[in-house]
Amino acid sequence: MTQTRDIVPLRLQLTSMNVSEIIPAPTKAGEEERGSPLATMNGNEQRFKGCEVTLYPGEASEMLIQLENRGDRTLQFNISIEGDFPSEWYRVSVEGRELLPKREKEAVIYWEIPDDFFESDEVGKYSKSLLLDYQGKIYVSYSEADTGRHFSESSIFNLYIRPRSLYPKFLPEIYREVDFIGRFLKIFEQTFEPTVQALDAMWAYLDPLMTPEAILPFLAHWVGWQLNPALSLNRQRYLIHQAMEIYRWRGTRRGLRFYLHLFTDLPLDEDLAEEEKHISIREMFTEGFVMGNTKLGESAFVGGGQPYHFTVVLRTDSTMEIDEKLVREIIEQEKPAFCTYQLDIV
Repeated sequence: MTQTRDIVPLRLQLTSMNVSEIIPAPTKAGEEERGSPLATMNGNEQRFKGCEVTLYPGEASEMLIQLENRGDRTLQFNISIEGDFPSEWYRVSVEGRELLPKREKEAVIYWEIPDDFFESDEVGKYSKSLLLDYQGKIYVSYSEADTGRHFSESSIFNLYIRPRSLYPKFLPEIYREVDFIGRFLKIFEQTFEPTVQALDAMWAYLDPLMTPEAILPFLAHWVGWQLNPALSLNRQRYLIHQAMEIYRWRGTRRGLRFYLHLFTDLPLDEDLAEEEKHISIREMFTEGFVMGNTKLGESAFVGGGQPYHFTVVLRTDSTMEIDEKLVREIIEQEKPAFCTYQLDIV
């Protein structure tokens, strides 16, 4: 049984760690929709009397519960919460349930609402319309350890669900104090802000290494590059990114080696001799038959070698697999039309 007393042994205080920038105008509970939890929970008390907490979808917030034992006896206490909001929005954290005489203890209520609060259909199961303002009560029931007498304390708090908004910051202060203006401007912000953000990051959309996959075909067409479905997405990104460099050296040994390097990930080995490179391209050069410098049967032979011919040797480790068909397609595409070649994958 709850005892009446002149001296309250326990002092209860609520403190919001996220102070509301805009507090809606006070309304009487009787003015609320008939039958709503707000209208029946506090009788004729004003709805917005108490601690103020503003919650933003997807962001965590805290409310501090401060308990002070002003008496000379140890108190055993328990904390409970009631309100017109779902219990999934909060959790209470407190160390121990005992408060020594002349001591203080703090408990924390952690709040977090879904980041899709304004888009989700789940809010409809709590009310016929979307509520942005809620009210609750903190109940602290406690008893004296030696006498067993039971007491209780309570305190009202209010929750305001608001979207994060940038536009009110550009208004004069007198307009920023009006809650409705902030929520009204949020409608326009949600419409235009994605476009503004896209323009701020336009450079990323034009970079083949960072652009979304849906824009990659456009960038490939922009540089005249034909996408190959046989290649991985990351490989095609690198090839499109280096397309102009490939075009610049097309038809040369340097260009072919660079293309094969991008496709196979084999190193260029620019400091090594040609026969030691992972991507070796050797051309066959002979002096031909020149009278006075050549002796038949010694330094010359009838028939000669194949003109405009080169050899491509790819040296890989045992774990790397190379698609020979695609390699041949690359060579056919990059070499001069009159040249012939030989491909060896070692």
